[in-house]
Amino acid sequence: MASRRITQETFDSVVQENITEFQMDPEEALSEAIQQFESQGVDLINIVKAVRNATTEASDQKHIVLQALDELRSALDLMAVDEMGDHLTNFSEQCSLDFAHRHLAAEKSAYPTVLSSCRQLMSNVPYLLKGVQALGNLLDGQPDLLDQEGQQLLLEILRQHRDHAALNAMTIRTIRHSCLKHEQNRQDLVQLGVLTLLTGAIVNHGNQADVIREAGRALRVMTYDDDIRVPFGRAHDHAKLIVMENDGLRIIIEAAKAFTDNPSVLSELCSTLSRLAVRNEFCQDIVDLGGLTFMVALLADCIEHQEVVKQVLGAFRAIAGNDEVKDAIINAGGTDLIVLAMNRHLGTPQICEQGCAALGMFALRKPENCRVIMEGGGALIALQAMKAHPAEVNVQKQACMLLRNLVARNPDFSQLILEMGAEVLILQAKTTHQDCEDLAKAALRDLGCKVELQELWTGQKAGISH
Repeated sequence: MASRRITQETFDSVVQENITEFQMDPEEALSEAIQQFESQGVDLINIVKAVRNATTEASDQKHIVLQALDELRSALDLMAVDEMGDHLTNFSEQCSLDFAHRHLAAEKSAYPTVLSSCRQLMSNVPYLLKGVQALGNLLDGQPDLLDQEGQQLLLEILRQHRDHAALNAMTIRTIRHSCLKHEQNRQDLVQLGVLTLLTGAIVNHGNQADVIREAGRALRVMTYDDDIRVPFGRAHDHAKLIVMENDGLRIIIEAAKAFTDNPSVLSELCSTLSRLAVRNEFCQDIVDLGGLTFMVALLADCIEHQEVVKQVLGAFRAIAGNDEVKDAIINAGGTDLIVLAMNRHLGTPQICEQGCAALGMFALRKPENCRVIMEGGGALIALQAMKAHPAEVNVQKQACMLLRNLVARNPDFSQLILEMGAEVLILQAKTTHQDCEDLAKAALRDLGCKVELQELWTGQKAGISH
């Protein structure tokens, strides 16, 4: 059953009633109102859970975010630029508190006010930076607010102020917020040329970590298919445009080489490479451009850094969709590094999942790779991952897939894997996780274990019993 919703005004009136009618202090009145509505099954995600402040009007009370918005409007009307900068900062800070503050501001027409402020400040970079930050915070979780004027303004800022690193980073962040879970904004911005501007920002600010990090994230978001309102998006097309028309792979790999001491930037760029490996030739291009050599060295150098390890393993998994790339990763010592990384981070389920998935891809249709993985301890570390994370369905699924791939064309490995205790762990995964049942049965079957494969329908008509 869907949760009930109330308006901000309803919530505020109950808080005020608790103060005036029941003589509660403000904090007690607020707590009582929250408890009352939650006990009734009301979803308060859109509600600012704070007591309103008194304004200059004795009879008027407003939340601080709306006071900041009113002050910004007044400064905008008077074209008081210095005051606009201060009020944009105050409003931005309020919007960054949580979604409820942003939602309340949007209901009171904050978007056109902030957009107009940015337009008026186009020639004043320090204050425009504050305006774009406020716009980005407002759009976070509310991408529907962005309209055609806003799309064009954001791209105009990138074109007009292409040499200003901080403003580029903030504008790109705002673009990313407007594209998360919003397919139409993505398509509109791509049509308007955003991909060229994003890759251009990476080239133009090759030594600026904030710009590289934000541009990598934004490019990645352009390849998402996360808007449930749209039956199908253009994620694949956007990935192709980034690679084929904007030289995205080379630009990202070259940018990464300048940040060997910055794990945060490297994690973002590896994650973006994974999203771009959507075609066989793109996977090979990453190898040919030096991406594989770089990532192998990165994994070795940053083996203690969890986020880097996770993203490199994810990239290995993605580019191993190409059979020749599988061999290249194996030949570069990828198996030993993955097993080492999983051993170091055995308590981290995401690394165990990505490690098993990558090894599973290397093993698929490649008997000789399976031999290397077995000799390198791949099967054993997969079973240790299953044992360490019995409640993590994705770890269990990827481990089952790896074990199955290892024996599918190398049945002589079955006995060795069973002696490691595989059958008990696979049966446990099958029993615990419904989503893992088919993979577990397939693994058991290929390992030579007894398994009941249920025949769901035989194609025969059945009689109707009365």
